[in-house]
Amino acid sequence: MQSQMIIRVDSNTKDKFQKIVRMEGKTGSEKIREMIKDYIACKDFAATVDRIWDKMTTEFKKRGITEGDIEKAVKAVRASKKK
Repeated sequence: MQSQMIIRVDSNTKDKFQKIVRMEGKTGSEKIREMIKDYIACKDFAATVDRIWDKMTTEFKKRGITEGDIEKAVKAVRASKKK
């Protein structure tokens, strides 16, 4: 089921937007739906990454791994790749 969303923008912005999306062969509604879909996908990805970091942090704490340990490991890997 589709639902309607009303947004308010100034006339100049609306006119420019409609001109640009027409050049893309789309309607304003199509472009707004595309932009919202892309925004949600981006934010969902960011939320997923945040959850992964939270899980890693919890696991590191359980295992007694500190930030210093991680920094040393990163430096060691970077040094080995320079060789």
